[in-house]
Amino acid sequence: MKARLAASAALALGIALGASGCSMLTYQATTEPYDASDGVGVNVGNLHLRNVLVVSDDGVDGTLVLTIVNDGDEDVELGVQVADGETETIPVDAGATVAFGVADEDELDVVQPLVLRGIDTKPGALLPIYFQYGSAEGIEKNIPVLDGRLPEYAGLLPAEVEVEEGSVDDATAAPVAG
Repeated sequence: MKARLAASAALALGIALGASGCSMLTYQATTEPYDASDGVGVNVGNLHLRNVLVVSDDGVDGTLVLTIVNDGDEDVELGVQVADGETETIPVDAGATVAFGVADEDELDVVQPLVLRGIDTKPGALLPIYFQYGSAEGIEKNIPVLDGRLPEYAGLLPAEVEVEEGSVDDATAAPVAG
């Protein structure tokens, strides 16, 4: 009787360890940070760029979509450079969150667009963009280029954006409440 009881207890313990022991030994993907959206994240000094992507219909011009969070105590100007093109600068106040290409909740109207001319990258590919400000070390990151097939990006195509070419100042770059 004791042998049966001991065998039953050993079997129960074996099943319990077999069913739960894998999580102790297996790699846990949920412990790794990742970008849970279509864009990518980039950190440059005190600036945190979130959900960075480019929306283009033809691969010639594209709208840069991103949210910039400035955790620093100083106002900065983020430099954005595509390939050997001109560097666009985006002013970001200390402690502010600035969004470019964020669609309104009710309609797909673009708030704060930034159109990049001559990107020469087809939708579905990656576009290398260099981000840098002040004396902080810059970083080049491959940014996904998407098209307007998804409704949330349809209003962000360069043809839909009414902003003068190559001018961030013409975009409404006011901080977003956050």
